[in-house]
Amino acid sequence: MTASKYEIDVEDVEYLRHGDKPLLARVFKPRGQGPFPLVVQLHGGAWFRGDRTSDTVMNEPLAKSGVVVAALDFRQPPEAGYPASMLDINYAVRWFKANAKRFNARADRVALKGSSSGAHQAMLAAMRPEDGRYASIKLPAGSPAVDARVQAVVLCWPVIDPLGRYQYAKKLKEGGKPYPDVVDRVLPGHDQYWVTEANMTEGNPVMALERGERVEMPPAIYIQGDKDQAHPRPQLDRFVTAYRKAGGQLDLELLEGEAEGFINKSPKAAARTIERIIEFVHKQLG
Repeated sequence: MTASKYEIDVEDVEYLRHGDKPLLARVFKPRGQGPFPLVVQLHGGAWFRGDRTSDTVMNEPLAKSGVVVAALDFRQPPEAGYPASMLDINYAVRWFKANAKRFNARADRVALKGSSSGAHQAMLAAMRPEDGRYASIKLPAGSPAVDARVQAVVLCWPVIDPLGRYQYAKKLKEGGKPYPDVVDRVLPGHDQYWVTEANMTEGNPVMALERGERVEMPPAIYIQGDKDQAHPRPQLDRFVTAYRKAGGQLDLELLEGEAEGFINKSPKAAARTIERIIEFVHKQLG
């Protein structure tokens, strides 16, 4: 499945504008008859770093397997915190569905994919496609009637419990040095994006399930290294347990011996990750 079946074209398109600032998506489009399934990709970076180019290492091979991949820019601090990015993401899913023919994509076979903070946002967007806040930006007049529901979600080392990760990182820092350098990389993003622990509780996929919130639960794959210090294992276990208990289908891929950032450091683990993503996406989206 990982063999490159297609040549691809890559273009940046404006999908939304706030004032005079355009939001761009980098679209990886297979050359072929199509129409192809569509994956909307959300970059990581602790909610305040990164852009649409951050995950090209995964997006290119996925597109070459026969999938249109739309990697988004979205609002992030210091421009805006939660829930601004969620509005942009919800809109983007609807916009790409409404414009699917332009990209030779299928509006009925769509997945969200993200890494780290982007995977958190992918899961939250998939769970709450009709949240009144997230869906508040209307499509242009005359657009097809589409919603932000997706048929699958790909979670690459998600910050699945923002409050839990914040408290974990703070505790490590309060214990004094030496502590993992990841702590200083992630804490500013929590403070700038979420502002309050109440927001981290509300916009929290694990806690939404544990609260019994009525959410959408598309089939998901959860990929993470088992030595990852940036994404605490107990939070992964809580989410996997809660998702499955609530009736959701979830595949778990734990990569033995791999820490955070392996996608850019460990060729073997990166190849396995990309292979599993391609396999899952084609299985779920056809």
